[in-house]
Amino acid sequence: MVDTGLDAYRFSISWSRLIPNGRGPVNPKGLEYYNNLINELINHGIQAHVTVFHYDTPQSLEDEYGGWLSRKIVKDFTTYADVCFKEFGDRVSTWTTINEANVFVLRTYNLGILPPQRCSFPFGAINCTSGNSTTEPYIAAHNILLAHASAARLYKNKYQDKQHGVIGINLGSYGYSPLTNSTEDIAATQRANDFFVGWFANPSVYGDYPESMKRNVGSRLPSFTPYEAKLVKGSCDFFGVNHYKTFKIKDNPESLKIQQRDFTLDMAALQISDWSPDGSSAGLLPGVLPVAPSGLKRSLEYFKQAYGNPPMYVHENGQISYREAPDISTNDTARVTYLKAYIGATLDALRNGCNTKGYFTWSFLDLFEFSKGYTASYGLYYIDFYNDMDLKRHPKFSAHWYSSFLKGRKNERNFLTRSTTYEVSHFSQ
Repeated sequence: MVDTGLDAYRFSISWSRLIPNGRGPVNPKGLEYYNNLINELINHGIQAHVTVFHYDTPQSLEDEYGGWLSRKIVKDFTTYADVCFKEFGDRVSTWTTINEANVFVLRTYNLGILPPQRCSFPFGAINCTSGNSTTEPYIAAHNILLAHASAARLYKNKYQDKQHGVIGINLGSYGYSPLTNSTEDIAATQRANDFFVGWFANPSVYGDYPESMKRNVGSRLPSFTPYEAKLVKGSCDFFGVNHYKTFKIKDNPESLKIQQRDFTLDMAALQISDWSPDGSSAGLLPGVLPVAPSGLKRSLEYFKQAYGNPPMYVHENGQISYREAPDISTNDTARVTYLKAYIGATLDALRNGCNTKGYFTWSFLDLFEFSKGYTASYGLYYIDFYNDMDLKRHPKFSAHWYSSFLKGRKNERNFLTRSTTYEVSHFSQ
């Protein structure tokens, strides 16, 4: 990381590694692991940006009360976060409570893709054995918001003055735009933003869900008590966004006529893949993400317009490649093209007044991707997980380019201010 020129590194703490049963005694080996990691980063002048929860609910809490479907998790999550703040907060100044809260609940409780794989017919992407796609995503999201807000209040009241850090939440973001200039598609785009981003951002800033969600979801959407509204309002010092691709939005009013609806039908908007909005995606290898940087710019500018221009981090952004593709090893020119475009979009948003504090690319190394295993990679450094027992790291073309960019060669970094950090992120298993 030092050789590459990184000045910050984003990773996640595993709840089960630190507190194996979800509550109770702290695992000394887990504590030692994270202390060693953070100390090594600090000793080399690299900031630690830490996420407290990244898709890995302790199995014991899942078995005991259903994990995020129970209000009981608010207390257990707050206690776990307290351990993190107490043990690591003297060296960590940027905390994210939940990674991709919106994506997590949809993939876990609506589509059933992620453990514990809960969904219901006909909405699930798999044949789930239990779950209710029409209600559980909203219940889990409500409990996540309360857990985030509870941990944030604890941090602000007990640790912030001493540790001088900040705390926020991370959301997936697609940078929606209307398919046409029709009034209907424009309204549907706002509604899509309300559902996907506003679902978590609106309560965090204003203390309640967007009106379009309350209207379309009705009694299936939990409501905040006055105490809960006060708890969640103002709970974020910043927002992080994960952005990889964008969609165009088409109005779909017919979906509201269906009696049994899930999140997508409640939104009453179709998401249409926006494969080449900038005319720059032709000729890419199969499976490679299109280069559409305007989506990231729209994402950042939407937070500026809708939520009072809060501090923002681009927490994840990167180009995928597959093991079968010829650029899987080191000649990843498509990744460089992608990174140049999206870093440029971040600059455009900055110039337009967005309060963007940093950019992370996913990821520093090839790693085990949660949905693709070792068959797909985003890393700047190639690792042959199949044939190399030593797991040697090989810099890709993108690593050389990114290092050159970070070190300011060819004047590529002249636009950066000293307060703007450019980092590589990595989910620590």
